[in-house]
Amino acid sequence: MRATTEVEDLLRRHAPQVLGALVRRYGHFDAAEDATQEALLAAAGQWPGRGVPDNPRGWLIKVASRRLVDALRAEEARRLREEKAAALTPRDAFTAPPPGADRAPSQDDTLTLLFLCCHPALSPAAQIALTLRAVGGLTTAEIARAYLVPEATMAQRISRAKQRIRGVGLGRPDHWEERLPAVLHTLYLIFNEGYTATSGTALQRSELAHEAIRLTRTVRQLLPGEGEVTGLLALMLLTDARRAARTGPHGELVPLDEQDRTRWDGAAIEEGVALVTEALAPGRAGPYALRAAIAAVHDEAPTPRETDWAEILGLYDLLVRQVPGPVEHLNRAVAVAMVHGPRAALVELDRLEGDPAAGYRLDAVRGHLLERAGDLDAAREAYASAAARTLSLPERRYLEVRAARLRA
Repeated sequence: MRATTEVEDLLRRHAPQVLGALVRRYGHFDAAEDATQEALLAAAGQWPGRGVPDNPRGWLIKVASRRLVDALRAEEARRLREEKAAALTPRDAFTAPPPGADRAPSQDDTLTLLFLCCHPALSPAAQIALTLRAVGGLTTAEIARAYLVPEATMAQRISRAKQRIRGVGLGRPDHWEERLPAVLHTLYLIFNEGYTATSGTALQRSELAHEAIRLTRTVRQLLPGEGEVTGLLALMLLTDARRAARTGPHGELVPLDEQDRTRWDGAAIEEGVALVTEALAPGRAGPYALRAAIAAVHDEAPTPRETDWAEILGLYDLLVRQVPGPVEHLNRAVAVAMVHGPRAALVELDRLEGDPAAGYRLDAVRGHLLERAGDLDAAREAYASAAARTLSLPERRYLEVRAARLRA
């Protein structure tokens, strides 16, 4: 089992480099991506039993190149495709290049592919799916299981995404800094789906959260001076540090103020706090750095009573000026309640009434604030309303339990 896991980690590290090498050499992103996936599947089936080759990346490029050439030959006349493949393939294509060779696929291909997968022509859902497959190395079946959709549906989504960006060359786009927020947002969405699944029977899908952290670490290695990249990695680590304590023995949701903090990951918290300090140092903090700073205040509090809610409220005041979204305002309302009381926070919620983006969370937060204010009947109704609207079974059960407790 351990050998299989190590092979999977190795394949995911090499996946973007192999794909980048094929696209750079042959073009045809969609066909190259399919060939890369076939090579990854072949390696996943062979390496655990036969052992990892001395040059795993070279092995993958060799197998993927052969699959791609076969596919290209099938599309048009055999002779034309053979001539094109021979013309485009360097003589040493299937040998491991020496260290430092210009032609060697570099880890920078990971960042280049992220920019490609987050092309503005794609929807957020398509960006996520293509990123997980092309950069994360996940199979279509794995992505479909993570997002609880049929494999055929996910395959169509990925196929349409590849068609939309057909003809886009491999290379860092002009004004790439303008597209970096889309890359970070995609990684943030992947992490959020892994940390709190939007639907299904499980509260968390740890494989997605881990993949988002891994990819964000890679981006930070390539762009070490970008404060928001550092802030996003810090946010993920500080949030994921609580993962073990978020569910009870039967998978039930455990709220933050009831979690056993001895089960939190101290090493992840320590690394996250150091990264927050680094992200905040350059000056103006971006949204991810501010969210990470809020998470750090929570994680560093020994007990719920010792949480510095005044500092958290101040950070939320800064955050909502940059990102005035409903989720940010809902979280700020909780901090207002802890500092100024639940009635003051309920006034804040009135401003979000009718905002469809607030979703069931608006009623869930309202129920919490009404319960603290002593209006138990109204709180019970709010909890019940939120429970009826969420697609996550653990969250629904948690809200139903809160409502039932007030009824009792």
